[in-house]
Amino acid sequence: MIIDNLKNAKLYYNLNDRMATAFNFLAERDLSNLEVGKYEIAGDDIYASVEEYQTKPKEEGRWEGHRKYLDIQYIIEGQELMGCSDLEGMKILEDYNQKKDILFLEGEGDFFTIKAGNFAVFMPQDIHMPGRAVDKAERVKKVVVKVKLD
Repeated sequence: MIIDNLKNAKLYYNLNDRMATAFNFLAERDLSNLEVGKYEIAGDDIYASVEEYQTKPKEEGRWEGHRKYLDIQYIIEGQELMGCSDLEGMKILEDYNQKKDILFLEGEGDFFTIKAGNFAVFMPQDIHMPGRAVDKAERVKKVVVKVKLD
């Protein structure tokens, strides 16, 4: 997992070309004006989903993991807690859905406050729980960029 501010995104361009493309998408747009929905960046290799929602208590969350894509979760407005854990020690709740590239689990992990202007990168080994309330429910606008790993 990586947590940082978007102004430092260039530090991660050298991880691979797709990461550079994904961070360019975030850095070169007025994200606050993007409508909720899906945005193709490079076909199925890189795409973004803009979301708006109310954060929820940790107790209502589910841990999730991915195998084919990494997530770059960037907060446009608001703040939320994002949890991160290792696959070890987790219990699988639902089998891996290959079509949706998602696996749901239960277990324990650590939580971090991610505020507007910051992002978290979750690799496949990073089981995560986004969308949790910091103190109380609040509106969040966020973009999740999915970057294919192969």
